[in-house]
Parts: sequence; C-alpha cells; structure tokens
Amino acid sequence: MTKKLVFGHANPDTDAIVAAMAYSYLLNQTGQETEAVALGTPNEETQFALRHFDATAPRVITAAKPEVNSVILVDHNEAQQSVSDVAEVEISAIVDHHKFNLTTATPLNIRAEALGATSSILLKMFNENKVEIPANLAGLMLSAIISDTLLLKSPTTTEFDKIAVQTLAEIADVDYETYGLEMLKAGTNLATKSELDLIEGDAKSFEMGGKQVRIGQVNTVDIDEVFERQVALEEAMQAEINQNGYDLFLFVVTNILTSDSELLVVGAPVAPIEKAFGGKLDNDRLALPGVVSRKKQVVPPLTAAF
Repeated sequence: MTKKLVFGHANPDTDAIVAAMAYSYLLNQTGQETEAVALGTPNEETQFALRHFDATAPRVITAAKPEVNSVILVDHNEAQQSVSDVAEVEISAIVDHHKFNLTTATPLNIRAEALGATSSILLKMFNENKVEIPANLAGLMLSAIISDTLLLKSPTTTEFDKIAVQTLAEIADVDYETYGLEMLKAGTNLATKSELDLIEGDAKSFEMGGKQVRIGQVNTVDIDEVFERQVALEEAMQAEINQNGYDLFLFVVTNILTSDSELLVVGAPVAPIEKAFGGKLDNDRLALPGVVSRKKQVVPPLTAAF
C-alpha cells in the first residue's frame, strides 16, 4: 500500500479539515499518492466554508491501519488527539503549529512553525514548491486561518498570517472581512446543538501534571445564552469524565465579538485552574477577559500551574 492518508485531529475544526485537503493536494501535485480524510464530521463553520467554495468534505475514518501503512498528520501531533490506531502505522510527516508531545519509532519529516494556523504554513509550502493554489482551495485555506485566528484578532496571529489572509483572499476573490464574519457567525448557531455537541465539538485532551484534562471550546456571540444551559452542560461534562477517566473537564465559551471568554469547570483539582488564571471559581465559572486562544492563552498557563 503506497497511498498515504492525510488527516487533522479528532473533533476537527476548520483548519484540521482544510489543512488535510490542502496538504494532500500539494503532495499529489508533486508526485505522491495521498488522500485527505477526517477524524470526524465538519462543524457548522466548516460546512459553511465548504458550501461557499463548492468543495466536498473528506470522508471520515475511524482507523487507518485497515487501509494504509503510513499516515501524515496535520494540525496535531499528539497521539491522544489522533486516529485510534496511530501507534500501529508509520507517521511519515507532520505539519503543525502546536506544541509537540510525540515520540515516534522512526525518523520523519516535520514542518512546524508558530503561526496562527497550519494552513498558513501550507501557503509557504505551496510557494516553496511553486504549486499554484486553485481558487476554491485558497478560499478554504483563507477560512482556516480566519477560524484559528478569529479574523486576525487572536494573540496567535502573526504578521505572516495577515499576509496569508490577504494573499488567499485575492486568489479566492473574496472580501475576507465580510466573508470571515459571516463564516464565524455560522459557527455560533448553538441552539440546535445538544450539550454533548457543545462540549465535545472542539475538545482536546491534555496530560498536565499527571492529570487528564479535557478542554472544550465553543464560539458564540452571546455567552449568557450558553450559560442558560449550565446545569445540563455540567451534567454532560461529568458524564464524559465518568466514561473516559478524565480528572477535569474545562469548557471555554468565547465571545467572538468582544474577544473574551468564560470558563466552566467540572472535576478536580481546581486550585491549579485558579492559580493559572489568577481568580476564584464562582458557581464553577471563571471569567477570562481577553482570552480567545486555547493554544496560547489557556493550555500554557494551565500546564505551568499543574
């Protein structure tokens, strides 16, 4: 089996889906045989982008070994965020913009940069390989960067991300500010989602100080509306703790209009959480003014505190 599967993390966000599509396209243009797949169905934001740019979502897989011997990871590198049987296949390459916590049995190609999105790294790789980006793929890559940087408002945003957004918007022929706000709002339609959908829709697991910490995040334009469901949300978080053996479940609710968040916490211990953010939990909640990035503003202080 010479074909390789390319995929982002489980519970995929827009960058995880699009980065797999973009890197697979680039590799195929340079003579390799790959297929972009996904470890979950696209969320509403991603579906909006796919519809807007007339693209089909990658098929969803639950295991890689039955199909291939080698895989390529994008937008993640931790085994607990990857396909269930990642330990049974060779990882031949990784393109990612997160911290690294991975041990592999063999050498591999890694492209890692501290940019706002994996799709920003991939734009560089397209340029380096002198491969032209189709307009619809450029639009999707633009969507991924807008998603991960919250329309360039996140502290993860770099100068290159700003250049990338302008470059890709020109190729895709869209006004990135108008389109970006429409796309982000499309992802905040939460009324029809269950509590489990909300907490798990964009959740990742982390080991911190020997504790298993699950961190979910959702974007909204009305934080109060989300917390009207607090009791049911806490019940869903506790059920996930019981079922999966987490020590803590943290749910970050982010207002994309004000660039602030509020944290809901279930489990123990809570002391490191209060230490990390310099506040006291009240009714299992903690205000996080100016916090929008799980990668840069939530995980690092928590890791240090634990």
